[in-house]
Amino acid sequence: MTTEVKRSPRERLLDAAATLTYRDGVGIGVEALCKAAGVSKRSMYQLFESKDELLAASLERRASVFAAGLLPAADDGRSPRERIMHVFEQVQLQAGAPEFHGCPYLSAQIELKDQNHPASRVAHRIKENLTGFFRAEAEQGGASDPDLLARQLSLVFDGASARAGIQADKLTGLLAPTIATLLDAAGVR
Repeated sequence: MTTEVKRSPRERLLDAAATLTYRDGVGIGVEALCKAAGVSKRSMYQLFESKDELLAASLERRASVFAAGLLPAADDGRSPRERIMHVFEQVQLQAGAPEFHGCPYLSAQIELKDQNHPASRVAHRIKENLTGFFRAEAEQGGASDPDLLARQLSLVFDGASARAGIQADKLTGLLAPTIATLLDAAGVR
């Protein structure tokens, strides 16, 4: 017999924020968030200073899952080129799911517009971490300009994620040759 651990109101709010903002956008109302979490507005404001803080905490909480779903293990023995390609293979796999709406961090930044919004700051940092991963792998792989390549890879990542998220394009057969071309041009092994 298994016993289900009851999640705290805080956890339920963070989960509701993650689910609803990814599906419906950051404009989701406090009422809807609280209803989905089964938490009163009063409780929400006791746990979080504002909806903005809840959104930021929700994005922060998902960061490790986001990274684990994209990045290869640190000691996997693959070449930098293969490690970069892995990220785009993961995006392609994720984009095939009907519930895929693009990168949650890019979506939050686009919707919020205000770069000083707490959730936007979290999203920006998470996206910078991905660019940092690309830069480190580009350096390891002998890229002629690791910074430029990292920015190009981030651009392709965001564009691919956004286009697949709005169902404007299928990524199959598109990402691998695009990334291979960038890696070849930069001399990444």
